[in-house]
Amino acid sequence: MDKKEEGIDKQQLSWFMRIITLGDRFSIQDFYDRIKKGFVEFLIVFFGVLVSFGVESQGEDFGDRESNIDNLVGLRDEMRDIQAYTQDYILENQWIKVLYKALYDQWEDNNENVFIFLDQEDEEPYSPLSFYTNYNPFNPPRVVYESIKLDGTFRFLGSEVGRFVNDTYDGTDLKYLILNTDREEKVYVEQFEARVANKWIYELEEVDLYEVEFWIKNRKYIQDDRFLKYNLFKRLGLWDQISEQLTKYDQTLEKNIKKLDSVIKVKEEQFTFIYWWW
Repeated sequence: MDKKEEGIDKQQLSWFMRIITLGDRFSIQDFYDRIKKGFVEFLIVFFGVLVSFGVESQGEDFGDRESNIDNLVGLRDEMRDIQAYTQDYILENQWIKVLYKALYDQWEDNNENVFIFLDQEDEEPYSPLSFYTNYNPFNPPRVVYESIKLDGTFRFLGSEVGRFVNDTYDGTDLKYLILNTDREEKVYVEQFEARVANKWIYELEEVDLYEVEFWIKNRKYIQDDRFLKYNLFKRLGLWDQISEQLTKYDQTLEKNIKKLDSVIKVKEEQFTFIYWWW
């Protein structure tokens, strides 16, 4: 029989079979061949799409890991900057404590220059009380930390890292330190300013806090001002508390920087392995 005559004539088939029959005749072999071909094509397309999604997902994970490492390195570097800032602040706090403690200790001395000190650099006379209204709120850098919180990648740090990073930037100890160096300091500054404005200017001929002669001329009046001496006593106590807080915070920074170094090292090793596997 001619090859063209193989199979069953299309007109002899049911309506359903006529729909799925190509050409004028129906052949079982041809039908199975087309099913196998269609199935193979389906598998190719299916696995192609599956692999595509897998590659895309792997690429996203790869990008997340890289971004996470960048965030950790940025935080570690900023913590080092915070530690440098804190250590400078410790030195400043220590210098201020020593200066004003010396003034407090000699407050009652019968010496017209009791409120006068010599500048260590130019040896010019000055009074520490001329600068008593100065204070420096503790304000360490936190740009990287705020950026990570804003861009939504903080969650990639993980719970453990997130806890000690948050403790470094927003911990209770730091909040009290900032409070003491700002609002609490301001209390004593404002009390001093109020004392000058509400009492000194009415009882002294001329008030010029930046003039050395003012502290010499009025030294007995100022020595007898028990309110001012008590204000200095309380502020010295605050500076001692701030000193302890600074030391503790510096230790926290040292500990957390080491933790971040360790985490970064592990992440970089994982990243290198994934990179070579990829």
